[in-house]
Amino acid sequence: MPDLITVGRVSLDLFSRDIGAPFPQINSFETSVGGSPVNIAIGASRLGMRSLAFTAVGDDEVGRFVRRYLAREGVDTAHIAVRAGRRTGMAVVGVQPPDKFPLLFYRENPADIHLNLDDAQALPLDAARALQLSGTAMSRGSAGDATLYLAEQARKLGLTTFLDLDLRPDQWTHALAYGLRMRRLLPLCDVVIGTEEECYAALSPDPSAVMAGGAVPDKQKLEDLLGESARNHAAALIVKRGAAGVSIVQRQSRLDVPGFPVEIVNTVGAGDGFASGLICGWARGWDWQRAARFGNACGALVVSRQGCARALPTLREVEDFLARNA
Repeated sequence: MPDLITVGRVSLDLFSRDIGAPFPQINSFETSVGGSPVNIAIGASRLGMRSLAFTAVGDDEVGRFVRRYLAREGVDTAHIAVRAGRRTGMAVVGVQPPDKFPLLFYRENPADIHLNLDDAQALPLDAARALQLSGTAMSRGSAGDATLYLAEQARKLGLTTFLDLDLRPDQWTHALAYGLRMRRLLPLCDVVIGTEEECYAALSPDPSAVMAGGAVPDKQKLEDLLGESARNHAAALIVKRGAAGVSIVQRQSRLDVPGFPVEIVNTVGAGDGFASGLICGWARGWDWQRAARFGNACGALVVSRQGCARALPTLREVEDFLARNA
């Protein structure tokens, strides 16, 4: 039975093999599987956890590729729904370190947004230790209802629920919709993970600048929103701040955990590496500082490598990295 069930987005990923090449000059791509929830499932599996991916793919060769890929990574695929007439989502990534990683999504009507309540009811939720939800699953389709149902059931069963805010602005029909739906989900979650921009979009009454792809317009307002949310909910808010590490904001405390300096090859997937490491640390009973440091090490290893799911580290790799950076 799974230690962790992840819920939501999946894709076929195409990563540029021509590191440094502008997007129009890319000659070839490397195939992989992506989407924040399944990346976290893969990362957790590589770190020694039993993970189950709850998502959906098309009834075609791409869908079969995704299921085979995840199975080879040790992820339980028994609850990956196959939706006839739908397509698996796709992401195409350019790699121009240190700070240009153009990412294009093809998710006009992907299979995973059609996860439904019947699919959710079939999950072995009572046998799991933790549930990991994704913000994009709330964007449209029946997956939002399935997500809310699972969050409610997890709360009744006493599971720990992690929410990755996973903001993809182009998946939302209105700038206000993301925050409205995230704020329905937040009270049902124990741990919320997001970048500064994601946290601002989820908590602010006016997230238009961030939803348009901009930076957080008011850092002090963000800090006020984080503090207010922590006081009103039991959730631990884990704010990812890139190379600076993470901040852990709780009802009566705040903790900053620094990151690790590494040479950047590719930043796409670093947050998924962090989340899988954080959840692994939680599963081992560590305090938040130790779990976040472990997660930061996972993220650092990902950004120093090519790829996304392929770059997620094994337990031995993380332990060796931490030993070298003690």
